[in-house]
Amino acid sequence: MTDAARPAHAPADHPEIPTPKIGVLLANLGTPDHYSYWPMRRYLSEFLSDQRVIDYPAWKWQPLLQLVILSKRPFSSGANYKSIWNEARNESPLMTITKDQTAKVEQSLKARFGDQVMVDFCMRYGNPSTKSKVRAMVKAGCQRILFFPLYPQYAGATSATANDAFFRALMDEPWQPASRTVPAYFDHPSYIEALAQSVERAYATAARKPDILVCSYHGMPQRYLMQGDPYHCQCQKTTRLLKQRLGWADSDLITTFQSKFGPEEWLKPYTVEHVAELARQGKTNIAVIAPAFSADCIETLEEINGEIRESFEAAGGKDFTYIPCLNDDDAHIEALCTVIGENLSGWTA
Repeated sequence: MTDAARPAHAPADHPEIPTPKIGVLLANLGTPDHYSYWPMRRYLSEFLSDQRVIDYPAWKWQPLLQLVILSKRPFSSGANYKSIWNEARNESPLMTITKDQTAKVEQSLKARFGDQVMVDFCMRYGNPSTKSKVRAMVKAGCQRILFFPLYPQYAGATSATANDAFFRALMDEPWQPASRTVPAYFDHPSYIEALAQSVERAYATAARKPDILVCSYHGMPQRYLMQGDPYHCQCQKTTRLLKQRLGWADSDLITTFQSKFGPEEWLKPYTVEHVAELARQGKTNIAVIAPAFSADCIETLEEINGEIRESFEAAGGKDFTYIPCLNDDDAHIEALCTVIGENLSGWTA
């Protein structure tokens, strides 16, 4: 129940006003409600209709999307989701992990700030929507909201479109809260430390040390880089800082890009092709980490552990180690809360 009271000196018919709070709204990409055809189609239609993701003219793209792509893709994507679905909770792993992350962040911030900070999460596509969570925070009395897209590296197709949805939600509020958005944290020392610790744990338990660590980031069309998107450069810096923290040589790890979609050239090297090339070069024992993802999802649990692993093994690879995303690991939660604390500066007592 929301604490609310009539303002002092207000007339008797004045509506009650909730106790002022600060909202921290975590945001991730999104997930279908189910892996069956219609939930998958709704989710994919929303995702692939976003012009930040696919920037082709709508008159050209929408007929192809609605009449061709979405007549088939929900079946194949649904099968992929089914292979990783959390049946016990009837939700995708991304939803499960995001809920767990939110609970831990809430616990940490409550210990630090008490009840003045409210923590929740939303999804850019699917449910719970950004609009619904902004509405709930305003209704609960959040007069200030810190919006945190959970993407370490900034990209127009991730961070920017999440912010777009947040700003659109604010447009519908009669009393808009003051707002801030958290910038990319790709080079934050606490994030790099959490990444390094995850690598060190994986290497410590490996039967033999991998020949190379593949840092596989989600890809994007090459022309986005040429248009000024900083994503590629931020990915490269994350890899470089991780290498420095681990004390490794340049030859110990490499940056690659996955999830290519459509006919045009994307950022290279492509992970699925490069792991096969590594196997042919004699590097038959590799580890793969996905530093662009804050939580394991279809691109990591199915694509990396499926298509990319199979490409490596088909080319002669023997040992393939996938290092999970940071998820709700304590070092990751500490890093997120450190970033949040820095961005709440001046708002909290």
